[in-house]
Amino acid sequence: MGAQSGKTGFRILAYVSIGLAAIGVVLPLMPTTPFVLLAAFFASKGSPAFASWLEGHPSFGPAIRDWQRNRVIPVTAKVLACSMMTLSWCLILFMGAAGTVLAVSGIFMVCVASYIVTRPSY
Repeated sequence: MGAQSGKTGFRILAYVSIGLAAIGVVLPLMPTTPFVLLAAFFASKGSPAFASWLEGHPSFGPAIRDWQRNRVIPVTAKVLACSMMTLSWCLILFMGAAGTVLAVSGIFMVCVASYIVTRPSY
């Protein structure tokens, strides 16, 4: 029973992650690729069928395969991710967000951007 509940937990996390990735497609504040990679990881632990579907998906598959095989992030994905985070932070600034919100979101985005930029591109 314990192994099955663990698989169910990973399956739920995979579906939540791909849902967040889908939100990221239309909402600049949310990154897409990290959530797709997270979904692939969780799916590999809880739902091999879903993991196969993700890896074969025309949009998600190449990024997943690149990451799994070589731990690389394409330059275009890096530029897009960093640009969207910058745009999102500027949007938060111009909307008059509190200083704490600006600081926390800025620190988070700088950390994510630093990680992304320091990964190999090919």
